[in-house]
Amino acid sequence: MAQFAGLGSEVSTVAGQKVDQIYSALDAFSAFISSEVEADPNTSWPFVLVRDFSFKAEKIAELVALTNPGVVFLPIVQEEDRERWGSFVMESAPVYYQESLKNEGNHYSNVEDLMNITVPFVYTHGFDENWTFTGPVEIQRPGPVLPFWQTYPLWYTVEGLMFYGFDMMQFPEIPNQLPTTNLTLRASTTFVQLPDESPGAKVGDFIVDSQIMQPIVENGKLVGVIILKLPWIEFFQNLYVDGLTDTIAIIRSSCNIGYGSYFNSTNEMSYLINSTSADFLGQLDAHDPKYDELVVSRVILDIDVDESELPEGVCVPTLTLDLYPTEELEVSFQTSKPKMYTVVVVAIFFFTSLVFVLYDYFVGRRQRKFMARIMRQDQIVSNVFPAVIRDRLYEDEQKGSKQDDLLDPLDVGAAGAGRAPLADLFLETTVVFADIAGFTAWSSAREPAQVFVLLETIYGAFDRHAYRHNVFKVETVGDCYVAVAGLPEPDKDHAMAVCRFARDCVKTMKDTTLKLEVSLGPDTSELELRVGVHRTILTVFHPSGQVTAGVLRGERSRFQLFGDTMNTAARMESTSARSRIQVSQVTGDLLVASGFSAWIAPRKSKIFVKGKGEMQTYWLKTKAAKGSKPSKSKGDMPTLAETIEMSDSSDRTSTVHTDNGFDLDNVETMTKTERLVEWNVEVLNPLLQQIVASRAGDTFSIDPSLPLTEATIGKGKTVLEEFVPIIPLKRFDAAELSKRRNTMSIDIGEEATSQLRNYLSSVASMYRDNPFHNFEHASHVTASVKKLLTRIVNVDDGNGLHTPSDDIDLVDMAAHSYGITSDPLTQFSVVFSAIIHDMDHPGVPNAQLVKENTRSAQIYKKSIAEQNSVELAWAMLMGKEYAALRACIYHTEDDLRRFRQLVVNTVMATDIVDKELQTLRKARWETAFAETPVQDASLSSDDCKATIVIEHLIQASDVSHTMQHWHIYKSWNEKFFMECYSAYKAGRAGSDPSQNWYKGEIGFFDFYVIPLAKKLDNCGVFGVSSHEYLNYAQSNRDEWAREGETLVKEYLAKFEDMTTEE
Repeated sequence: MAQFAGLGSEVSTVAGQKVDQIYSALDAFSAFISSEVEADPNTSWPFVLVRDFSFKAEKIAELVALTNPGVVFLPIVQEEDRERWGSFVMESAPVYYQESLKNEGNHYSNVEDLMNITVPFVYTHGFDENWTFTGPVEIQRPGPVLPFWQTYPLWYTVEGLMFYGFDMMQFPEIPNQLPTTNLTLRASTTFVQLPDESPGAKVGDFIVDSQIMQPIVENGKLVGVIILKLPWIEFFQNLYVDGLTDTIAIIRSSCNIGYGSYFNSTNEMSYLINSTSADFLGQLDAHDPKYDELVVSRVILDIDVDESELPEGVCVPTLTLDLYPTEELEVSFQTSKPKMYTVVVVAIFFFTSLVFVLYDYFVGRRQRKFMARIMRQDQIVSNVFPAVIRDRLYEDEQKGSKQDDLLDPLDVGAAGAGRAPLADLFLETTVVFADIAGFTAWSSAREPAQVFVLLETIYGAFDRHAYRHNVFKVETVGDCYVAVAGLPEPDKDHAMAVCRFARDCVKTMKDTTLKLEVSLGPDTSELELRVGVHRTILTVFHPSGQVTAGVLRGERSRFQLFGDTMNTAARMESTSARSRIQVSQVTGDLLVASGFSAWIAPRKSKIFVKGKGEMQTYWLKTKAAKGSKPSKSKGDMPTLAETIEMSDSSDRTSTVHTDNGFDLDNVETMTKTERLVEWNVEVLNPLLQQIVASRAGDTFSIDPSLPLTEATIGKGKTVLEEFVPIIPLKRFDAAELSKRRNTMSIDIGEEATSQLRNYLSSVASMYRDNPFHNFEHASHVTASVKKLLTRIVNVDDGNGLHTPSDDIDLVDMAAHSYGITSDPLTQFSVVFSAIIHDMDHPGVPNAQLVKENTRSAQIYKKSIAEQNSVELAWAMLMGKEYAALRACIYHTEDDLRRFRQLVVNTVMATDIVDKELQTLRKARWETAFAETPVQDASLSSDDCKATIVIEHLIQASDVSHTMQHWHIYKSWNEKFFMECYSAYKAGRAGSDPSQNWYKGEIGFFDFYVIPLAKKLDNCGVFGVSSHEYLNYAQSNRDEWAREGETLVKEYLAKFEDMTTEE
């Protein structure tokens, strides 16, 4: 019976995983309902209607493989809310019934029938002295009630009334289970006795199921519960463990739970389980005692609650699954010659052991190297080629190999005489091309690591969808994902599989880019998928519609597809639209013939395809049409698009968080500004960690003069008067820099992180709704600053690559960056300045403010917007509500003064119109970075060079759109034009900017942008980024020279259109 240990272990493991999955799904559903209520300002507890409840509950049932789980949503209704709740039910029930009937169907044909048997108050059943039902009786007892509300499936009482409104506190198990849930705010469970309705059952027979109560919590208070009936018989029937037969399964509870006339205190439920069936044996321990030593035991439910904190008498149950064999199972394991086999096995064991000892001594090392090489090769081959092609490759290789070459690596790339090509013709396939629209422009403003985070996340999700839909991923070419269905294994539903796959990919793209914007920065959510689909067609009129697929041998051999279908699918993609799926006419015809006409809609105009002329195409709807529920083949898994977001898929087993603890599960409900705020938190938080890490182990007392300095710094003079030509930076300290090498264990604290998030939210709210000078542009500038700072921190190794600071000498590191990398406060200050540099910008230049003699112009005289931004941001930061945040930024008066000076100089550098400041910067640059040494030691110092580099870094970032991809430049240039032209139309500009916009941009490139990019290149600090910026600047200048005049006309037309609409 030794075999039972393995079988029992597998069964218990699968059962434990399934229980975890059920509880995770309920927890996610609870969180989903709570977040929906929190996000809707017009909804409050208990007056909550979960839209599409039946559909969502059904998907949970599918997710946990239960066909009839019984899911109930019950809000807690206080005594004073009962009357209003009854009215709410009567108003909301028609919507709920309509959605449920659409999803489930029912013997009641319409909503009106259901409303006729709906009770408009919280009730219980009334009976006369003969126990004849007299009708519903309104609950009069004081205190809260727990009325039935939404269920899956729709439920009725035995008296023909809808259950909705029936007080669940009438059932004995609820008053006993609810206090445990309320005290722990965790899911609780109990056993419930139910009539046995299986075929052949007698009157009075019963079965025992579990009732799981999942709390719904708002602000730490229980506001409702979800109840799920867990049928253990069905649970064991669906374990799907090979070889499972004649096994006793006993579920034991650590608490005295359960309700019904037959329950006793043992709390042991026994079942006889097989691979596809299970029988309830009773509330007893039904195993044979002679198998006690063979028990396989596993805890399948353990709610992590400290029971010492619970009141006396409250018990949180732990469920244990014990598995025992039966005599029938033992007989199946017996053999007729045990002794003989034992002797043979022992002899083989000793002989094999001796052989392996000798083998390891003589050739073990060499063999392990060969095996490792073969395993790596097999992994690579399996990833590159379909399983069928992989097996044919191995067969082909073995036919041409000698016996002594068996350990030689597979020569996939060899092409020569005697080797037949590995190629086939496929007549029934559908090909999909999916391209990320806007990717090239987006990636031009990102670091390489960020680009790969995006692609790996998105393509990884697409790979999972491909696996679910039996779609084969052919390749990724740049930002284009190519896949096919119908090969190498035939699939008659190939077109439908690809369409489902494409729809899931479009939805995943939208959801993923929203979440990634928090970590990858501005414009990420604007990336969209453009998809084209085409299927093969081979007729007299289309003789070239097949696909040829096979292995093209040579260098870097891979599985490839050729033929007209590939070309047409590519054309479908290139002529498609953002977030749309374009399918060819032959694909659309096949969908219609297969009964999926509701999936498509004809494109209004024909498209022109090179080599084919005009073609009629169709749009594939990204959401299934009403009434369209195509049947699935056996084994089809629910798609992502068909699965509600809170139970996404089996790939996600936990809540997603950012590095600073922010929950990404609700990011879809956030505004763009809120996502940008969270991204800026992600940027600043690691810099704060470095500042805190640099102080790790320091012993210091708080300077008593620090509060006074905070209150007086910057007072008595303008921000411009605080500007200094050279900022003394913190000197290099190898010991301090070593502390910052690993900041993963440093936590600035929940309070400081919360204050940082609140501060940035306040900063965002201080930005005006300008087309250009807005919070989104500030975040775009911040992204450029972060990118350039990263290139300073990572030193060029001479091959165009950048080496992390861990791998180079720390002294060389500091010298290379003129000390910028020596001080994390410097890096934080520059990024901080980028975020706040345009706060409260009025949307007009400083000269106009002076002309209008505004209050700020009277105070600051020049550099008005820049000085105003510093003052506003600083005053906010000094508020008492940000004390913990300030403690992370600085802890001494010297740090505070250096931080202030860095912010002043950095923000003032963004005023590129002030001629005095520009002349001063130009002179300092030419002196500090002169080819011949200068006499003035202060101008050749590292502090001077670092100050100049910081100023030019923020200047380049402020106009970084001119040094990035053409589409980025064009987008921001249009926004700036709209801002300037709007000011002109409002009478806040002296001249029409459209008259000189074309020539003005050329001059801006020639006399500011390109010279600035060359300075970045010449200072030698930024590595390959400086080359990149210069190349884009020159390319954009040339493109503007060609297209600028036309674009200005388009800007004007668009402005007029917007004005007309308003």
